[in-house]
Amino acid sequence: MSTSILTILNSTEFFSEIDIHFARLIGRFAANGDPDPEVLLAAALVSRATGNGDICLNLETIAETIIFENPDGSDRLICPPLARWQANLLASTALGRPGDTCPLILDNHNRLYLYRYWEYEKKLSDSIRQRAEGEQQDFNSRELERNLNMLFPAKDPRKIDWQKVAAVVAALKRFSVITGGPGSGKTFTIARILALLWQCIRVDKPRIYLAAPTGKAAARLAASIIEAKQLLNCSDLIKNAIPHEVYTIHRLLKPIAGTPFFHRNAENPLPADVVVVDEASMVDLALMSKLAQAVPADARLLLIGDKDQLASVEAGSVLGDICDRLVIHGFSNGFLSKIEQLTQFKLADSAQISQNASNLQDCITVLQESYRFAPESAIGGLGRAVNRGDDKAALAFLTNAAKKSIDWHPVPSGADLMHDISRKIVDGYRKYLTLTDPVLALDEFARFKILCALKIGPSGANAINRLAEEVLSREGLISFDLRESHSWYRGRPVLITKNDYNLGLFNGDIGITLPDPEAANNALSVYFPDVSGGFKRFPTHRLDEHETVYAMTVHKSQGSEFDHIILILPQRDYPVLSRELIYTGLTRARQTVSIWGTEPVLKAAIARKIERSSGLRDALWA
Repeated sequence: MSTSILTILNSTEFFSEIDIHFARLIGRFAANGDPDPEVLLAAALVSRATGNGDICLNLETIAETIIFENPDGSDRLICPPLARWQANLLASTALGRPGDTCPLILDNHNRLYLYRYWEYEKKLSDSIRQRAEGEQQDFNSRELERNLNMLFPAKDPRKIDWQKVAAVVAALKRFSVITGGPGSGKTFTIARILALLWQCIRVDKPRIYLAAPTGKAAARLAASIIEAKQLLNCSDLIKNAIPHEVYTIHRLLKPIAGTPFFHRNAENPLPADVVVVDEASMVDLALMSKLAQAVPADARLLLIGDKDQLASVEAGSVLGDICDRLVIHGFSNGFLSKIEQLTQFKLADSAQISQNASNLQDCITVLQESYRFAPESAIGGLGRAVNRGDDKAALAFLTNAAKKSIDWHPVPSGADLMHDISRKIVDGYRKYLTLTDPVLALDEFARFKILCALKIGPSGANAINRLAEEVLSREGLISFDLRESHSWYRGRPVLITKNDYNLGLFNGDIGITLPDPEAANNALSVYFPDVSGGFKRFPTHRLDEHETVYAMTVHKSQGSEFDHIILILPQRDYPVLSRELIYTGLTRARQTVSIWGTEPVLKAAIARKIERSSGLRDALWA
């Protein structure tokens, strides 16, 4: 027996309250007051899809599929056939075609959008395509070549310096992307590109803005720029001119309180000549679209990120779509020749020549050398196997006893996991808990981290954090009150979960709780690393939203690095598990990584690739 559409819409077992509310809203558009149930179903499904990270709902994929049924197979709900569903939608006054202003938009590929997400996608794709056209002429070619050679001196004449290639692309194009894995030198390349542009483009004191999606990513980029500037082969005048203040994208665009809008937009653009965005893989469609609109059409927009990392938490997989992640397009013939002229590299034998009609292929540079993971590195090899979806190669790496930097730890049961991880917690965190110097304690704490695929559940970050407090308390390393859910104690590690611009603390910042010698009775303060290499401290009562962080989710770890990583997978498969999650987690490690879980779950995760429904890739590449 089939469950009626209206019955399932009135249940929250499958749809959220907001999905149901949106479907009812769409129902009010019915001309005769009697809404079509199949239109209501489409509305609820597209709302649900957006909440799950998709930009749109692909009707061709979901038509005639079972989307709900009881465990015994009864009361199932099956989506309508495509032709009938499409006809019913097109008859609805709530739906329009691209260019119409309606709550729902159905494009020619049977992709159904919420209007605002269709608009975000359209404005972003239009902006990128326009910026990708043509080349900048605001520099002297000989001066550009001279400064290129100065900032990117030849290392090995037999090898192509892809960072230098990326700099040429950034100079020639108004829109450019630099993508590459961990340790490929993305942030160091930014500093040299900024020095190059400052010296070569015909703008008096170019206005440069640096941005990142989170406060933690902004702080890391600022520290990297400060460090990299000292190594640049250019005058102190140029070094001092390169900015190192990094904004979160929200702070850069200036939110209008109580609205989804920003002060900086197409009508009131940023006063910028160059805008650089680091960790671009974490930026969702809505924010990237608003940023692109706020960057002047004649300014350079440079995106930096790892296209293979986890996509944004919110809707979209923007950097992956921009890079057309599954395909390496290479440069066009004409553009390849210009790069060769400026770099003196012979790229024809080692750089793929694109046959694609899009101008976008000339805007993207893939950094192909890892300075963190050597070609023979086990972590690097494991990461490549995971990216390929090759679970056999990945397990071969993990179970190879000769590979000392990686380890596979099969966990047959939850009890065994808790027993084994308890020993690792004590070993990994004992030393920092004995230190009194905040800088030394912060440095030591950052050497080891437990990453979890999930936040909740027996192997989730919440459970591991609670276990860590119990274990360390029993060992006498911390004085933790088991009766309290959020007890302040010496040594408590804290993760900030909400930006606080007044304190200069941002979502993702990690600090350690220690006695404050300047406070009465050595009251506890939380110490956070400062970009100068020192620390900043705040009394515990001043911190807003935060959580304990002996363990953290892989999502929260993006942009971070640790010497030693334990990556814990759940005992059963979940849709959130993917090769991107495994890759992101294991590549947070600089020296060693151990993956804990079961073989079936690991294989299922590596086999699953994040496929978010979107029309952005087609709009840019088709």
